Amino acid sequence: MLDIRSTDKPDERRDFPMGHIDVFHLPGLSFGVATFEPGWRWSESVKPIAGTESCEAHHNGYVLRGRLRLRMDDGTEAEAGPGDLFVATPGHDAWVVGDEQVVVYDFAGGAAEYARAKNI
Repeated sequence: MLDIRSTDKPDERRDFPMGHIDVFHLPGLSFGVATFEPGWRWSESVKPIAGTESCEAHHNGYVLRGRLRLRMDDGTEAEAGPGDLFVATPGHDAWVVGDEQVVVYDFAGGAAEYARAKNI
């Protein structure tokens, strides 16, 4: 089996306030390219869609551009920037730091359900 996709042609795009995620469904992999504009924050932009108190997706991410701050529900906090890899388990908030657009590649499979209403 071989499956090659261009990131120019996502299987679906989910828009939310101040950002969007392009989702690619490959055999054994849901891959996401998330774009967050300055001022984006999960708890303001995606929480109303997800219907959960914090982000319940598991992310294995790579920051391509910009700076992203993450805070776990237990208060642990860190910042990721260009070239950084990160793992964020369910139960977190995240937001753009500064005035540069953030682009994150998500390899964990969390993209499959990210920013999707729970009743869908």
